[in-house]
Formats: sequence, C-alpha cells, structure tokens
Amino acid sequence: MARELDEDDVRIRPGRGSRPRTRTRPDHADAREAMVVGVDRGRYSCRMLDGAARPGPVAVSAVRGGSMRRTSVVVGDRVMVVGDISGRSDTLARIVERSPRTSVLRRTPDDSDPVERPVVANADQLVVVTALADPPPRTGLIDRCLVAAYDGGLTPLLCLTKADLADPADLLAAYAPLGLPVVSTRPDAGIDELVAVLADRSSVLFGHSGVGKSTLVNRLVPDAGRAIGIVNEVTGRGRHTSSAAIALDLPGGGWVIDTPGIRSFGLGAVSLERVLRAFPDLAPAAADCPPGCTHLADAPGCALDRAVTSGQASPARLESLRRLLAAR
Repeated sequence: MARELDEDDVRIRPGRGSRPRTRTRPDHADAREAMVVGVDRGRYSCRMLDGAARPGPVAVSAVRGGSMRRTSVVVGDRVMVVGDISGRSDTLARIVERSPRTSVLRRTPDDSDPVERPVVANADQLVVVTALADPPPRTGLIDRCLVAAYDGGLTPLLCLTKADLADPADLLAAYAPLGLPVVSTRPDAGIDELVAVLADRSSVLFGHSGVGKSTLVNRLVPDAGRAIGIVNEVTGRGRHTSSAAIALDLPGGGWVIDTPGIRSFGLGAVSLERVLRAFPDLAPAAADCPPGCTHLADAPGCALDRAVTSGQASPARLESLRRLLAAR
C-alpha cells in the first residue's frame, strides 16, 4: 500500500553552502520541552513545559534549527528547544526536536491538492462554530470540518452561535444520527455549558468568517483581545479578523486555539478508510465491499446497503456517512 504524503514529503532544493561542516551533531542534552502557542513568519512563540501540568507564563521566541528546518511545526506541537529561553524580547531560541503528534487537524488549499497542511497539533477536540443566522449555516462546510476531525483523531463538537436569531431544530435534526455533542450560545446568555466542555482540554475553534468565533474567544478568555468583524449585509459573509492560529489559556484550565476564519476547507488527502474509522458500527460491513468501493449511494454492490437491509446498521447513520464522504 502506498504511503500517504504529507507536508514533510515536499522536496526543497538546498541552498549553496547548506552542507553541514561536520558529521558530529550535538546531542542537545540541555534541551527543554515547550508547547508552540503561536506562529508568525517563521518565528514560533513557545511556552515552557518542564514537566508541569500547565506551561509557564513566559513566551519564548524560537526558530527551527538544524535538522528541524524542513520539519513542519504548528500551534499545539510539543517541541524541544535550546538556547536562551529567558523570554526577553532580544533573545531567540532554537527548536531542535518535535515530539510525536497525538492528533493533527489538516486541510488542503483545495480538493485537488494531495499534500496536507497541518493547522493544529495535539488538540483533543474540534469545536465547529456556526451561526444559526447572519450568516446562515453552511452544512457543507460543517460536514467537511467533521471529516477533518474524524480523520485527524479529534473529537468533534458543534457550537451554535446567535441562537437568539433562529430556531436550531432543523440543523440539530440533520446531525442527530452522528451523536454529535451540541452547545448553543447567544449574546445575552452565559456560556457555562461551553466552558464546561472545554475545561482541562485542548480545543480548536474552527468556522467560517462572521460566525462569532472571535466573540466567543473574548468571552472565554476575557483578556484575549481578539478583533471582532462584521457580516456584510449584501454578501452575507464575514470579514477575516484573525490571520494565524493562536493558543490561549482558559482561566479554569485547558487551552482554546483560535484559528483564522475560512471560506473553504480542502480535503484532498483524506482517505475513505480514515473517515470510516469514526463509524465503528459501519466499518465492519464495509470490509465486504468490492475493491475500490466509494460507499456512496450509487456504488454498485456496496455492502453497507445490505447491512441496512438486514437490520445490522442504521439507515440514518449510513445516510450521514455518505453525506460526509460526498463532502470530500
């Protein structure tokens, strides 16, 4: 079976004079563990861990050094750093190692691009933020975010904003077969339910522009100071107010990672097998499908249809799976 490609497989022609001067490499015995909380034009803002349950308050600026220069590093990555870790504005540390990732939220620029770009690493859950109105929900984008969550090993959560403007019944019915946890927020009500599901976890907030994501972040982290945009009355689209992902401490414990608002979500590198893993009630039946089966409604001989007919699988669950697969 061919190995799936990722961003580290892109070959970069080395510049003149890039050959190491010696074969002896430092062992970096003095390296310290940190978490990447921000990325800005090749500079990585890191918070030192040192075995503590929560990273320290001092942000250390670092660059990728040595063999790490061709290895991707994103917000949420656990890394080893050397050099000056005092956090002073005139200092710079070096990232010399990246720990294995427990989860990765990925996307591609478009569906034709086979190389995945990681967005956030090591998060526990993906909070798909969508407004019930102004702008209206875009179920296609929600489906794509769910596929990315299942594919990357994150638990999805649907967060409905502006619940004072529209009835969520139809949207809730569409996602009920997935067993997807849902929380609702409104400007005049507290967000205690959302705070409870985010506590002591690392959560990525993702959604298209104008859904109120930055407003949520400012309510969750009062000193975050995230810029808030408005929705264009003609196009119904929001304006980008965040340009890069950033991890912020939740006052009660845990992390919330704010990401830039999006208008598209490419899934060019997601495989059928990885999406099926999120449907343990359907995956065994799929093993009896013909080779190359797409598992869609028009797939000849798809064993998932037989599983539903025999009562071994739920028709609503199969419909939900096919909707997600069609969103790829």
